[in-house]
Order: sequence, then C-alpha cells, then structure tokens
Amino acid sequence: MANTFKGRKFGRERDQREALMAGLSTQLILNHSIKTTLGKAKELRPHLEKLVTLAKKQTLASRRLVIARLDNNVQAGHYLVDVIVPSLSARNSGYLRIIKEVNRRGDNAEMARISFVDEITITQKPEVEPSKKVAELKTKTNKTAVKANSK
Repeated sequence: MANTFKGRKFGRERDQREALMAGLSTQLILNHSIKTTLGKAKELRPHLEKLVTLAKKQTLASRRLVIARLDNNVQAGHYLVDVIVPSLSARNSGYLRIIKEVNRRGDNAEMARISFVDEITITQKPEVEPSKKVAELKTKTNKTAVKANSK
C-alpha cells in the first residue's frame, strides 16, 4: 500500500520538488521578494519559515543545515543567517506574506508575490566575513569539546 503525500506534487517526483523548493528559497532570500504561482508560494512559505527558525539558532550546525537545505548555496545561506535573521529577530513566526496578483496571461494561472513581512535592512556590512565567522564557531566548539574531555 502506497503512503499518501501531504502537500502539492506539482507533477514532479520528490527530488524534483525538493530542488524546486530549494531554488525558490534561494531566490527569495537573495531578492527579498519573488513572483510565482499561488500553489508554489503556499508550499514555499512553511519550507522557508522552518529555515529561518533554524537559522535563528546562530550555531555552526544550524548554519550548515541551512546551507545544505538550500542545495549548498553558500552565499544564500550566509546571507540568510547574517543579514535576514537579525532583521526578523523580533518575530517568533510568520516571517513571510503572500499577496495575490493578476492571473498569468498565457494559461490564466493564479499568480502571487511572496516576500518577507519585515523590511530587510542592510545598513551595515557584517563586521566578520562569513568564512571567518564559521572558523570562529569551529574553534569555540573545539574549545568546549576539549574542556568536556578534560573533566
């Protein structure tokens, strides 16, 4: 007996759907807003909100998980953790909004714009480059591991 799939399939197999969500997530992170079909926007919202919640932990492991779930797009992963998450730190959930737009002309598909609720402010560049920040987190993790082993 086949197990049921909860969610939209978009006429794709599982790995294709995962790649679709990763690509849409990457573009939304880098552009702060994208226009897509309503169904894709509705599926993208919980996917990306889980990523933002994971990125709020600010640990090396969470940073690596975020990058892995964005199909190893390191630039988008670091941008999410270093720029977007501090702008959304006041919220516990509900980071994205979906606004319906005019139907697409060719096939009359329902279109929507998905964007972050709060304005993403890029007032200052992070004082530490992402690669240096990862190295700093690694040394911090190693120091705590050495202390735990020495006891």
